Amino acid sequence: MKNQHTNHLLLLTLATFLISTSGALGRFIDLPTPVIIWWRSSLGALFLFLFCRFKKIDLKIRSRRDFFTFLLSGVFLGSHWITYFYALKLSNVALGMLSLFTFPIITAFLEPLFTRSKLSFVHIILGLMVLLGIYILAPEFDFESTYVKGILFGVFSAVCYALRNLILKPYVSNYNGSALMMHQTLFLTVLLLPVLFLMDTGNTTSQLPYLLILALVTTAIGHSLFVMSLKHFSVSTASIISTTQPIFGIIIAYIFLNEMPTLNTFIGGSLILATVIIESIRSKKYA
Repeated sequence: MKNQHTNHLLLLTLATFLISTSGALGRFIDLPTPVIIWWRSSLGALFLFLFCRFKKIDLKIRSRRDFFTFLLSGVFLGSHWITYFYALKLSNVALGMLSLFTFPIITAFLEPLFTRSKLSFVHIILGLMVLLGIYILAPEFDFESTYVKGILFGVFSAVCYALRNLILKPYVSNYNGSALMMHQTLFLTVLLLPVLFLMDTGNTTSQLPYLLILALVTTAIGHSLFVMSLKHFSVSTASIISTTQPIFGIIIAYIFLNEMPTLNTFIGGSLILATVIIESIRSKKYA
C-alpha cells in the first residue's frame, strides 16, 4: 500500500511538471497566440479522442444542457489559455505563471455565486494577501508597462480558469475527465478556426515540433494524469502539490530561456503561493 501511494504521488508530481512546461513553451513558440491555442486545442483533441477510444471511454453528451455547458466551458478554457499565453509573452514565465495561480482564491470568491456557500472572512484576508502579492510582483505599477499588462492578463486568465472549473464541477462525477477535456478542446478548435485565415501562420512548419509537445505532453498527457490522480488524492491535496507548477516553470524557463526571476518575483510569488497552500489545507480541514 505504501509503495502504491508513493507511485500515485510520483504520477501526480509528474503531471504537475508536464503541465508546467506550458510556461516556457507559450513564451518560446513564435506564432500569434490564438494560432498557438488553435493548434494546442486541435492536436490535444485528437490525442484525447484516440486515448478515449483506446480506453473505451464513453464520449456521448447526454443532454442539450450538457452540450451548451461544455461549449461554454470550452469558451472559458480558450479565454484562459489565450490570455495566459499573452501574459507570458508580455512579461515572463515567472510573472505569467504566478499571476495565474491567483485562481484558487478567485475561485473561493466566485464559488458563492454558484453554490449556497457563503464568503468567509478568511477568504477576504487571503484575497488581500493575493492583491499584495500581485502588487509586489509588478516592478512599477504603471499600466503602460508590459510587465503590468502581463500580470493583468494572467489574473484575467485565472478568472476564466476559475469560472470554467466552477461550471464543470457538477459534471465531473457523471463524465470521465479525459472525455470532458476532449469535448472542450474540440469545441475550442471549431471556435478558433477563423484565426488560421486571419492571422500569420507562416512559421507553423518550423514551430510544429513545439506545438506537438504542447498538445501531447502538456495538454493530453499532463492533464489526463492530473485528472486520473484525483481518484487517489483529494482535490485539496492535488491543489497543494500543483502549487509547484510555477516553481517547475521558473526552473524550466531559467534553463531553456535564461530567465532569472527578480527578488520582487520571489517575495510576491511566495505570498501568492502561501495563500494557495493555506486555502488548500483549510478547505481540507473543513470539508
